[in-house]
Amino acid sequence: MNYCESPYQYQRRVTREVMIGGVGVGGANPVRVQSMITCDTMDTEASIAQTIELAEVGCEIVRITAPTVKDSANLEHIVRGLRARGCEVPIVADIHFKPEAAMEAARWVEKVRINPGNYADSKKFKILEYTEEQYAAELERIRERFSPLVKLCKELGRAMRIGTNHGSLSDRIMNRYGDTPLGMVESALEFARIARDLDYHAFVFSMKSSNPKVMINAYRLLVARLREEGEDWNYPIHLGVTEAGEGEDARIKSAIGIGSLLQDGIGDTIRVSLTEDSIHEIPVARTLVEMAAQTPNDECRMTNADISFDPFSYSPRPTETIERDGFRLGGEELIRVVVRQALFDKIAHKIDRLGDYKPEIVYENARIQEVDPRDDDEVARVNATDEPQLVTVRDDVDLPVIAAFRLLASRLTPRHPILLKDVLANYKARMTNDEGSLNDRMTKSESGFVIPSSLDLRPSSFLHTLLNAATNIGSLLCDGIGDAVLVQGEEAPGQALRVSYNILQAAGARIFKTDYVACPSCGRTLFNLQTTTARIKAATSHLKGVKIAVMGCIVNGPGEMADADFGYVGGAPGKINLYVGKTAVKFNIPEAEAVDRLKDLIRDHGKWIEPGPTVAAVPA
Repeated sequence: MNYCESPYQYQRRVTREVMIGGVGVGGANPVRVQSMITCDTMDTEASIAQTIELAEVGCEIVRITAPTVKDSANLEHIVRGLRARGCEVPIVADIHFKPEAAMEAARWVEKVRINPGNYADSKKFKILEYTEEQYAAELERIRERFSPLVKLCKELGRAMRIGTNHGSLSDRIMNRYGDTPLGMVESALEFARIARDLDYHAFVFSMKSSNPKVMINAYRLLVARLREEGEDWNYPIHLGVTEAGEGEDARIKSAIGIGSLLQDGIGDTIRVSLTEDSIHEIPVARTLVEMAAQTPNDECRMTNADISFDPFSYSPRPTETIERDGFRLGGEELIRVVVRQALFDKIAHKIDRLGDYKPEIVYENARIQEVDPRDDDEVARVNATDEPQLVTVRDDVDLPVIAAFRLLASRLTPRHPILLKDVLANYKARMTNDEGSLNDRMTKSESGFVIPSSLDLRPSSFLHTLLNAATNIGSLLCDGIGDAVLVQGEEAPGQALRVSYNILQAAGARIFKTDYVACPSCGRTLFNLQTTTARIKAATSHLKGVKIAVMGCIVNGPGEMADADFGYVGGAPGKINLYVGKTAVKFNIPEAEAVDRLKDLIRDHGKWIEPGPTVAAVPA
């Protein structure tokens, strides 16, 4: 199965156009940027104000949660108020659990998002063995529940998103396919076939997960399956990483998941989900879109058959272990962080104060073999060596980074470890020469991230550098390629080291600190996500290797916490449920006590350690 025209040459996937009000998605349209308001849907004025605020910073589609029929009915007043104020941004109703709410919402908004995992099913985590007849009966039950919405959307000219979430697959899907990318794809296709049977085609797909590897594999598998189904299954794709969290870590995780798929030509609309005010999502999303749009369309003369990795299932590239600068890498060793000598010299006097962000290997000391992966003679010389070599792409190679390293991995014998880079000199120069008029005024958000009044896409801006490094290195790590990393697009040594380690963490390639899964706020959220997440981080950020999920409500809670050790989930207003894995173990804890009770739960399961001395923050 092929998921793109070529993994070595950028070419955007060709899709049909789906109209969401007056905004076209797919077809010849640019990749659209969307977001979601965070206030109570019953607060009409706040909903209108937040929607307008998003539209003014470049959000092209706005989603609003509609958990009940009452909320859905109030969408009429929100949309009417927006149009009266001259705001024409299309509105999407976000539906979970209640078909009745979807039917009401479709009367007022341009698009309805449904989740196949919980639209017609109540999740009970039951282990059942379905016979073919029983499974067919379940599909018929779903058809009866879903068909009225399809018919109404067709009649009213509404669009739809069939949005599968890794965290909320139905028991039926879980029992047949497991908690897998295949299960996510099959869940969406079941609903899509019902829509097609009713001659309804105004829908887009999504395959969202908080784990970038799962997300990437699921989207690739979806596209490959759509290609197999036939040319008329060319529906647009919405991209998103659920529960990415906040700050730099969330931006990196979003870039790994969304950015890598955009670089493969997949994606027609995106949403970056941050546990921050929604307007902070827009510059991140727009930067990822522009980075993909500026990808050179260089030909590598290779085919899909030549790739070294399985695009649908993560597996690390097998290499042999070597030692450089006193550190072992390759094989099953840790993925190492490399720096240039000039950067090392700037921080050599403060190495002991860098905590977990220390440089490990100096580039100039590591006997690195630099090659052009298109040069048969250079590749042959490395492959002919008796000992495994640490190999990288030469900086003067005029190819996009992802394509260059995929090509290198496909042509090297697997025993040779690979050093990944975030930028190549020639590629960086091409991007720099394409600055245009992007030198817009910059301001800082409360989280400390640069929020441009328009958008700064200069390669010299830190947001661009961060997202570019995460996209390029993170994508390759999720392909299973890479035994060491070098961030050379960022000149500040502290920032370059921090970005290197945080990319490894977000890609699941090397865990060196506490990992957090935190959902963005919305009208379903039962507590203040930003302040609560900050309190939980303050109490637990010293627990290296522990994964904690912070969920505002139960919609994606248990499933998205499948990889988490512990979960903090809104159960009712002012009440918190605590989870171990995806099992709720403590219920209705007063919010004021919940963080301390979470610490007790971690302690009871033997994963608590007392905080040690505070290490100085890594320098810029």
